[in-house]
Amino acid sequence: MKKLLLICLLPLFSFSQGYTSYFTGNATNITTTPEFGVCMMGGATEHDNAMTWLLQKANGGDVVVLRSSGSNGYNDYLYSELGVTVNSVETLVITSIAGATNPYVLDKVANAEMIWFAGGDQWNYVSYFKDNALEDLINNHVNVKHAPIGGTSAGMAILGGYYFSAQNGSVTSAQALNNPYNSNVTIGGFTGTPQRDFLNVPRLGNIITDTHYDNPDRRGRHVAFIARIMTDYSPSAYGIACNEYVAVCYGADGKAYVYGDYPNYDEFAYFIQPNCLWWNNVQALPGQPLTWDFGGEALKVYKVPGTMHGTNYFDMNDWGNWSDPHHSGGSWEHWSVNNGSFTAIAGTGLSTSCALDVGENELNKINTFPNPFINSIHLDNAENAQVEIFDSLGKRVFQAKDLTSGTIDTSKFTSGLYFIKIQKDGKFMTKKMIKD
Repeated sequence: MKKLLLICLLPLFSFSQGYTSYFTGNATNITTTPEFGVCMMGGATEHDNAMTWLLQKANGGDVVVLRSSGSNGYNDYLYSELGVTVNSVETLVITSIAGATNPYVLDKVANAEMIWFAGGDQWNYVSYFKDNALEDLINNHVNVKHAPIGGTSAGMAILGGYYFSAQNGSVTSAQALNNPYNSNVTIGGFTGTPQRDFLNVPRLGNIITDTHYDNPDRRGRHVAFIARIMTDYSPSAYGIACNEYVAVCYGADGKAYVYGDYPNYDEFAYFIQPNCLWWNNVQALPGQPLTWDFGGEALKVYKVPGTMHGTNYFDMNDWGNWSDPHHSGGSWEHWSVNNGSFTAIAGTGLSTSCALDVGENELNKINTFPNPFINSIHLDNAENAQVEIFDSLGKRVFQAKDLTSGTIDTSKFTSGLYFIKIQKDGKFMTKKMIKD
């Protein structure tokens, strides 16, 4: 009776402090040695085998479920129904920044061997968890403790280094494709360092995720998200997406295994990457439908059927390596967008030549020097060219849409590797340069 009384009273007691706790298991904390793992689920019913895979990596320790609405639906499921022994499962329903930074909440997260983000509204997670002590503890959990983490729906959405924040509500594929700058296309994660502005999950730094991919069809909006990132912030952005009943799980080896119930159902995960990254130009414009075609092959997508035991995988060590031996069980598709209309066709894992063709000689007349450089870069024969310079982390540090001077001031650049992307007469080239 004493335990039951505590469970009944605790939500009332903690409500004014911005969180509610639902606890199951041993109240005495134990410390185990967890194993790194990430599991992302598409937003419908959890896949038991995928969740078991993640739960085992807690090595019998304490599990914390973070959510901003709902109650204790995960407690019995994680504590006893999957057959994996853990010390405790505690759900913390956090409804404010005060709740997120409450000492009780911070202590529970600090001592967790596994963290799981439930579904809900990802803007609540961003609003309550970002830029405070809870964010620091979550990042410490996955990067220092190397402990397992995962989430479903909104919980998957926030795991990418880039993320759709839903600050202004959801957005459909049609809305995003017809205007990638639609007020509902709210994307976070932009910083000038390897650390993104929220969660820093290993291997997800340049990735934006999406969920509920088949209900409704979200492929178009996901492409619009990637186009926005590549236009405004970084030349390299990738996507991982799950159909509703699909899970993607990867460990330290970087192989992302896909769980589902294929072939009984069409359950797939998608690994999306721009084709010929540096030459495959995309320019998203405010108020205009997106066009990103590149001969119908703007993006190469590895579509992986999810199986009950997660036998098919995408090797996250080999983004950009399109030969099938590096991946298993999926098929390639080519995605493109023309005037806001999305197209997906059967593709190939064969490498597409990213070399310049017509106009290459003209671009080769452009010289960039000196290399290494210090306070300036000089360009010969680059009049009227569009020039962009990116640092090694993909942040754009210079842009000229119609170059009028052959000298670019680089005195404020930090030392390191830079990429100069040059467009002229519809053709592209990229050069690597180093600042001493």
